[in-house]
Amino acid sequence: MGLFDRWFGKKEKASLDQGLQKTKQGFLEKLSRAWSGKSRVDEEVLENLEEALITSDVGISTTEAIIERIEKRVSQDKYLNTEELSQILQSEMAAILPDPLHDYRFDSVLPHKPHVILVVGVNGVGKTTTIGKLAHQFKKAGKEVLLGAADTFRAAAVDQLTIWSERVGVPIVKQSMGSDPAAVAFDTVQSALARGSDVVLIDTAGRLHNKAHLMEELGKIKRVIQKSIPDAPHEVLLVLDGSTGQNAVEQARHFSAATSVNSLAVTKLDGTAKGGVVLAIAHQFKIPVKFIGVGEQMEDLLVFDKHEFVDSLFSLPDNPPA
Repeated sequence: MGLFDRWFGKKEKASLDQGLQKTKQGFLEKLSRAWSGKSRVDEEVLENLEEALITSDVGISTTEAIIERIEKRVSQDKYLNTEELSQILQSEMAAILPDPLHDYRFDSVLPHKPHVILVVGVNGVGKTTTIGKLAHQFKKAGKEVLLGAADTFRAAAVDQLTIWSERVGVPIVKQSMGSDPAAVAFDTVQSALARGSDVVLIDTAGRLHNKAHLMEELGKIKRVIQKSIPDAPHEVLLVLDGSTGQNAVEQARHFSAATSVNSLAVTKLDGTAKGGVVLAIAHQFKIPVKFIGVGEQMEDLLVFDKHEFVDSLFSLPDNPPA
């Protein structure tokens, strides 16, 4: 067992460990160098640790917060060896991550029916794929799912979501390219109420060049949804590409300024060594990471568990690469 003794299915744990392989390999190498040849924690070790975290895309402000917390522990305990430091680092990394809105798995009872999730994010981050994977996971867990294709500015977006709806076997509400996105969102919610859907996933346009226009468009979508369900959308899920490192932080900054993002999905962690950016994004914006993408298969979208994520970063692979 790792540092955190929590429930996490064996299959999910294996997917997480495999998906973070590139990140953890570089991260553990940097940590090893940070305290190489040292038996106790001193100023040099902490400086090396700070550098290791920053170069692992944890980010400057998040790294400073972690180091500050560790320095307090070191000053209190007076003497710490490097093995103890590793345990403390794991604990403090998890502590700075915000807790999720709801502690649930895909098969847990959702707090609303229908539970409306508005999905936002720039083009190319894996937004449509994430919606498809979410639809699959929720359906597999016994939920009635409905998709809404409100990204009407790109024909490819509607086509891609349609393909996912057919692949997963869930219905979709769509209109022709160039239609009013808010109208599609309204029709989707109306259909969800009529069908008795459990989960509604609404795609939106992935543009960021004009923040004012983005805010206006998302605001209009929210208003029309609330005509049918006053407290919806229940989640505004921002999808970010983890492989872009600090660029993902900038995207989070723009979207959180433009709309009330309250949960995050970080994708493409399996193809990057920049998985540390998950900590940077969640800590800086105080928005919980809800899902992470760790592979190309439909099963490779996991409900995020901050303890398991940190634990995995510190675990050596069973079959290390040659």
